[in-house]
Amino acid sequence: IGLIAVDEAHCISQWGYDFRPAYLLVGKLREVHPQVPVLALTASATPAVAADIMQRLAFRKPLLLQGSFLRPELTFWASRGEDKLGRLLRIAAKLPGSGIVYLRSRRGTVQTAHFLQQHGISAAAYHAGLTVEERDRVQQQWAAGTLRFVAATNAFGMGIDKADVRCVVHLEPPPDMESYYQ
Repeated sequence: IGLIAVDEAHCISQWGYDFRPAYLLVGKLREVHPQVPVLALTASATPAVAADIMQRLAFRKPLLLQGSFLRPELTFWASRGEDKLGRLLRIAAKLPGSGIVYLRSRRGTVQTAHFLQQHGISAAAYHAGLTVEERDRVQQQWAAGTLRFVAATNAFGMGIDKADVRCVVHLEPPPDMESYYQ
């Protein structure tokens, strides 16, 4: 082994405890391979999360290379209207391609996916409470274009590489700015 690389490393700190518990074991590799360098990659670690990552991965000494959060290809837009679901329908009608709707609760994902379905938009809920098989099925259908929208908690989104994603809607405010960016 020449390098231990951890992609989406923020999961070690933010979600590893219950969503990806295996991430917490990556630091144990250092005991087996103490001379192998470790690289942790993430696009959205706060300073506290970065420090936690370096501690959990047993970095010999802290080393942080950080780029800008500036992403000129992205547009952020906030709506102050009370009719969030109506706004979501208008967005879906105006934008081609697929989208993700983020909510903070599992129940909210199910309700929002059902709402979209009732309005003729193919959608499914995705959250950590689903079985692995169900999560895989939803993600595969969305990636293949069978589902246009996924209503999800932050359990969805890691490693997405889908060319036709045209909107990411937060119907409820995420806990911090880094969650918007992620």
